[in-house]
Amino acid sequence: MQWQREPTVSVAAKLSYFVRSATGSMVRSPFVHVIAIAALVLSLLGYGVARIASSQLDALMASLGGDVELTVYLGDGASGEAVDELEKSLANRTQGLVRRVSPAEALGRLATQLGDQGRALTDLAENPLPWSLEVRLPEGARDPASLAALAEKVRALPFVTQVDYGAEALERLSLISRAITLAGLVVFTLVFLTAIVIVSATLQLAIFSRRDEIEIQKLVGATDRFVRMPFLIEGLLQGLVAGALALGLSFALVRVIESEHGQMFAFARLSGRVVVDWLRLGAEQVGGGVLLGLSGSFLAVRRFLRV
Repeated sequence: MQWQREPTVSVAAKLSYFVRSATGSMVRSPFVHVIAIAALVLSLLGYGVARIASSQLDALMASLGGDVELTVYLGDGASGEAVDELEKSLANRTQGLVRRVSPAEALGRLATQLGDQGRALTDLAENPLPWSLEVRLPEGARDPASLAALAEKVRALPFVTQVDYGAEALERLSLISRAITLAGLVVFTLVFLTAIVIVSATLQLAIFSRRDEIEIQKLVGATDRFVRMPFLIEGLLQGLVAGALALGLSFALVRVIESEHGQMFAFARLSGRVVVDWLRLGAEQVGGGVLLGLSGSFLAVRRFLRV
């Protein structure tokens, strides 16, 4: 008598069973899974809002930075050689465009800015404005701390009377950007932990409701990995659904802000639009949802599934 080898179950068949088991559990007990998905959506939506706000502030700072210049005002005793050396040094240090501005040009600009009131400047017997160097700063050279150090160094030169680079405006924007980023990180961390706990509790209920089925599987020789896989897939599916919903809500929120109903946010828009890298944000939200779902399911299975 010849023994016949028991046919092995293919990977595709196992995967099909795991997916059917996970989706079947979600269909049989939708309420608890909806709660878990809602917690994940809130977490990911909060992250998305903070990410969009931070990106918008960065874009706003970049747009403002194109008009912000480092202006060095020169004294009457400045020699040509010293000014040439300073001009080269500023160009090398900032990688920006350095331009000399004569007193006449500076007075003409001021008169243009004042409009009708600027006509009075043409009657001045002597031009009170000094020679100056204007440095158009590239995006990589607009850090407030670096600019403050550079301004302090230039200000110490004997032929320099003043250095201006819009310090207060740049510092405030930088502080706001850092505060929003930090607040978003703190909020996301708190909701992240809450979402993991909720997902874990949801799967604990699913494990408890299927305890008889799990016991039978173990009695017929199912491995620990085989029993755990459907629950991990449940967490993964919850994360995918939550990530897609969070991305959709983020998109809808941005469209509301850009519409006529979002006039209160008009100050934060650039050219009437909100600057968002949707591909990156989508990857982060969906990937974060999967990570949250798997983390919660792994915690539940590891702690409560005694197999």
